Amino acid sequence: MEIWINPRCGKCRTALGELDAAGAEYTVRHYLDEPPTAAELTAVLDRLGLEPWNVARLDEAVAKELGLRSWGREQGDRARWVAAMTAHPKLIQRPIITADDGYTVIGRTPDALKDVLSH
Repeated sequence: MEIWINPRCGKCRTALGELDAAGAEYTVRHYLDEPPTAAELTAVLDRLGLEPWNVARLDEAVAKELGLRSWGREQGDRARWVAAMTAHPKLIQRPIITADDGYTVIGRTPDALKDVLSH
């Protein structure tokens, strides 16, 4: 299992605590220090069944600077969003947890954490 975290994020710390309490084995990726490549982010989005604009943190200062709220949200816009998110990983919602079988969730809720732990 792999979890992408920002150690200053409360939801990330909660998710780590839940994984520890469940005895899960996992690898931590500090995605702000080691940003995902476009291919990695695209693969995660595909496993989530979401588009980049669905997992973008639109209230971040860089999102406002880029004007993300006004960007298109069609399939043809996907690469632009992915490029912005890999260049500015702070835009990526967290924590993202991928189970060993590839099942992936955004671990912000107890239900999402339960789901990923059952895989």
